[in-house]
Amino acid sequence: MSSESSPSTPSAPSAVWAIFNREFAGYFRTPLAYVFLSVFNAFAISLAFFVGNIYEAGVANLDRFFLYHPWLWAFLAPAAGARLWAEERRQGTIELLLTWPISVWQVAVGKFLAAWLFLATALFITLPIAFTIGYLGDPDVGVIVSGYLGSLLCAGACLGIASIASALTRNQVIAFVTGFLACFLLVLIGYGVFDEFIGGLFSRNIIEEVRRLGLWRNLEPFTLGLVDLRPVAYFLTLSFGGLGLSTIIIERR
Repeated sequence: MSSESSPSTPSAPSAVWAIFNREFAGYFRTPLAYVFLSVFNAFAISLAFFVGNIYEAGVANLDRFFLYHPWLWAFLAPAAGARLWAEERRQGTIELLLTWPISVWQVAVGKFLAAWLFLATALFITLPIAFTIGYLGDPDVGVIVSGYLGSLLCAGACLGIASIASALTRNQVIAFVTGFLACFLLVLIGYGVFDEFIGGLFSRNIIEEVRRLGLWRNLEPFTLGLVDLRPVAYFLTLSFGGLGLSTIIIERR
């Protein structure tokens, strides 16, 4: 018998691409996708201009715009990621999906990349804000690019957490709430209210190490134009660690 794979079995890139196309197109088959994109942009613009007072800062940069992105992704990434596996479970299509001549890993990667691109679409629709700042002032383009890169990585990290929550249940609402609470905790780490809460329980050294796990703590260097290896590794670990763990959960269920 030949050791070559069956002609009906697609290569790994082809399998991932097929799942990616299926999932990404699925986001736009309902009006919810457009509602999601509109809500993200409405909140991003409102927080930047009305809460962050980006015009009154007197500096041509977007640091106040990116300041609120961890909060946005903590809410919206779980909203987009809740359907990754929970929807398949609810509709009973996950069994059919897993009978295809492709591995669970290929399905998971295709789903994750499609969801990440959907979040990237929401992020890059905000580019007119950057163009406006560029028109009104003389911003450092490198800082803006690194800020968008950091925000995209932050979105992937929250999506990784959301994918775990989605793999654990067939209920999208439960998946969303679980993912949101986990992401919210990571956003809260590093803010004063969190330090006050645990300040009397742990030493300063322990608190400082815990703060390193916060989403904003790792996004902040990007908003200053610094692409450091440590925050990049942090975001990618959450992203692909979540992807890997969710895949293992699906395989064992």
